[in-house]
Amino acid sequence: MKHAAALSYFKKTVAMLEALRETELPKIEKAATLCADRIHKGGLVFLFGNGHSRMMSEEMTPRQGCFPGFVAMVELSLSNHANIVGMNGLRAPLYLEKYEGYAEEILKGFRFGPDDAMIVISTSGIRPVAVEMALGAKKRGLPVIAILSLAHSRQAPSGHSSGKKLADVADLVIDNMCPAGDCVIELPGLEWRTGPTSTVTGAMIINMIRCGTAERLLAKGFKPTLLPSHQFVGNTSAQEQLERFYEAYRKSLKHLYE
Repeated sequence: MKHAAALSYFKKTVAMLEALRETELPKIEKAATLCADRIHKGGLVFLFGNGHSRMMSEEMTPRQGCFPGFVAMVELSLSNHANIVGMNGLRAPLYLEKYEGYAEEILKGFRFGPDDAMIVISTSGIRPVAVEMALGAKKRGLPVIAILSLAHSRQAPSGHSSGKKLADVADLVIDNMCPAGDCVIELPGLEWRTGPTSTVTGAMIINMIRCGTAERLLAKGFKPTLLPSHQFVGNTSAQEQLERFYEAYRKSLKHLYE
């Protein structure tokens, strides 16, 4: 028996990355420009994703090569579900992401500034918590960038009482190119597909935005303080840079607590 699923997944995902470059690059560049402008003015770019989309927030920060200006809004009750069953399992987060009013309570914990912005990541783009996060950010004057699957969003009804989807609320929508349901591999004997792709394309989008933002900040004469790789044992320069990053990040959050 010839096994082809692994190679098929690779080819399909690479094709999606090529499609991403061909169709979404102008929007990714626009997102990078917005982020650089906001950070240069002393603002913060918040990233929110519930469930698996949380990973995209943490891919931006904290991550090797990241820099102050980006803030990951990681709500553990919505994304800490590795146990699957029992305490901190999957059932509760899947329930909470459908509960209207929850995102607004998260937003109340922050004092946003006039130069802040929001990135909301949701492959489906239909869950109430993601839609409400975007609505709440817009209400507070933040421009909203959405990273989602247009294929899924277009064919699925909204779960929010307003009837709106994330794509309806965001100022800029970046398509992660994933099919409805995320997975791309069909195997005989399985009723459901396997091989999700949103992590691969989502991480690519996040890193393209990060790199484009850094490039634009440098063009403005603003040198971001990068988080270095701290995996080199005994490298004192890396340790010193790490301390500089901590201090720069602390200062970047100043307006949240004034």
